[in-house]
Amino acid sequence: MNIENDIFKRTTVDYNKLVLFGFNKINNNYIYERKFFNDEFKAIINVDNSGKVTGKVIDLETEDEYILLRAENEGEFVNKVRLLYKDILIEIRNNCFNNNYFIFNQSNRIANYIKNKYNNEPEFLWDKFPFFGVFRNNNNKKWYGIIMNLDLSKLDNSSGEVEIINIKLGENKIKELLKKEGFYEAYHMSKKEWISILLNDTLSDDEIISLIDESYDLIDKKRNIK
Repeated sequence: MNIENDIFKRTTVDYNKLVLFGFNKINNNYIYERKFFNDEFKAIINVDNSGKVTGKVIDLETEDEYILLRAENEGEFVNKVRLLYKDILIEIRNNCFNNNYFIFNQSNRIANYIKNKYNNEPEFLWDKFPFFGVFRNNNNKKWYGIIMNLDLSKLDNSSGEVEIINIKLGENKIKELLKKEGFYEAYHMSKKEWISILLNDTLSDDEIISLIDESYDLIDKKRNIK
């Protein structure tokens, strides 16, 4: 159970705010400690220079790490300790971190490009898929892109959470791109008209951006077709 990853996913740290909140900088890490649960436990939170958050809880009676924190179905007492620890993490997130649209850096860079060029922000339309962000053409409201998070096993024989963007392109262009690394047959969309692109820095931002522009233009041309 990666509590920290779940809470700080889709955020970016502001190190100045960490210091104001009470973190101490030690070498390349920022450390925060707080007692809780009637001073029976102590949370120790670490934020490294890449923004990754890790943490542990110490049982102050034994001075050992409280490993039950990350176990499932361990009873009411453990759940209460876990909830109080989560409250500390959420307070840190709300005070020291900025929210992002998506998980990975390239996804957010691409989303910011789209926002700046086309004045589009992602629309999150589904309760079942709360982090699938759709981009619509301003003129005709048709989709030209959608960023999704999924397990890589849905695309190939690998595994691990990734984000992709589906964009609309010509059929011949799609056939050519599928020969290259980082491109896949469209996930959950027409494979003749759409293609999935990995957003994990396999491809440069510039290459992806040029294809997004092509998708936008392709959709935009259709607004005058009756």
